Amino acid sequence: MPATWPVSWLVLILLGLSVIGYFLGRQRALASAGGDSRLLHSLPNFYGMNVLLSALIPSAVVLGAWVLIQPMVINSTVSSAIPAEVIAEGSSRDLVMSDVKRVAEGIEIARESGAVTLEEIRALDATQTDIRALLEEVGVALGSDVQPAILKAAQDYRAMSINGSNAMMIIVLLIAIVGFGRSYARTHHEYRARNIVERAVLALLIGAASLAILTTVGIVLSMLFETVNFFGLHDWKDFFFGTVWAPNFRGDSELAIFPLLWGTLYISVVALFVAVPIGLFAAIYLSEYASKAVRGFAKPLLEILAGIPTIVYGLFALVTFGPFLLRMFGDGGVLGVNWMTDARSVATAGIVMGIMLIPFVSSLSDDIINAVPQSLRDGSYGLGATKSETIRQVVLPAALPGIVGAILLAASRAIGETMIVVLGAGAIARLSANPLDALTTITTRIVSQLTGDGDFASPETLVAFALGLTLFVLTLGLNVLALYIVRKYREQYE
Repeated sequence: MPATWPVSWLVLILLGLSVIGYFLGRQRALASAGGDSRLLHSLPNFYGMNVLLSALIPSAVVLGAWVLIQPMVINSTVSSAIPAEVIAEGSSRDLVMSDVKRVAEGIEIARESGAVTLEEIRALDATQTDIRALLEEVGVALGSDVQPAILKAAQDYRAMSINGSNAMMIIVLLIAIVGFGRSYARTHHEYRARNIVERAVLALLIGAASLAILTTVGIVLSMLFETVNFFGLHDWKDFFFGTVWAPNFRGDSELAIFPLLWGTLYISVVALFVAVPIGLFAAIYLSEYASKAVRGFAKPLLEILAGIPTIVYGLFALVTFGPFLLRMFGDGGVLGVNWMTDARSVATAGIVMGIMLIPFVSSLSDDIINAVPQSLRDGSYGLGATKSETIRQVVLPAALPGIVGAILLAASRAIGETMIVVLGAGAIARLSANPLDALTTITTRIVSQLTGDGDFASPETLVAFALGLTLFVLTLGLNVLALYIVRKYREQYE
């Protein structure tokens, strides 16, 4: 028998109980009305939905909160109980907790596989020589021997996790059963089930709308707190006004954002130079010149580019387009010049990213151009203007605010792109105006600084949060500006 029941089982039980409640509630309502649904205050389905929601929603809320909060409470409790002398020099409490979790996981795997019994787990002593061998046997690798304090912390971590999960199972099921019983007992032909269900659905809609806002606030606060910690360890003047990016984890790092910001903006500008003309011209053709048959074929085909994963674009930049540019502009290349030394460059990442953004610009611009009233075109034709003159002097000026908003939205998308620049732009932080040089970006550095077992007490790791917050503010500003322009456009023509 498992030490803890999987959460998926609990979810299935709640769903099954709720479905049963739906049919029983509906049946009870009809029975109270003698089988005549006309005597019911609400439709029969509302009575069933009332029982279903009463059993499911409160228990699901408690389950979700428990799953989120329990790991944090257990981690904090166990971490605070680890003696300070256990933490070696150059390590941290977070790294020690990583070993604790691995040992706890190994003990649980060993117990489930039958390699060790519960009694043997309770009798484990860190002085035994077979503990490390036991963990390695079940595939848990450790960087050092298991100290007694680590083993005790792992056993406490495992025990608290089991007790917490069992308590969660009991409490959540009790809440579901109580909700089921109360709503079922109240079910009667005069009960206003429709009002209750509609209020519950309204509360769910409000909660869903609030969740997006709360998620954004949570992301910002998490980055903000870690950024404050970073500036407590590193000079903010060097971060914002320095010109060298050189993290080395020896305490003398130079962590200036300017080289990264330069690479980010440079690659984004190159991408926009590719995406905006092609996307805008494609939108003009599809909205003004193409027949319905051509438009029905070309527009979905163009928008297929938007469905390609960015990792595929990154691989295309790394394997195909970058080497192509190197053969053209590299030493011994087709053009006989030596302007490029690496397949990774600003041009590689920028051009491929521009290709990715073409359907983004094209689709938004096409919708905006089509929203221009036909009366403006008819008035221009009535004055003797040709189709091209009407497009240049009437349609595009009228659609310009919306097009500018679409371009700004594309710019924010380019600035936040990760996989293409990781694979196609390179990893050199420098200030260079040559588009054939390799540069790095903010997103690339965030990935690099948070890869591996990072110590979240060092400025070299915490700088990723400062970079992320800066990038967030930059893209947020572009999005706000774009939405303001688009809204102004819509107010003019709707």
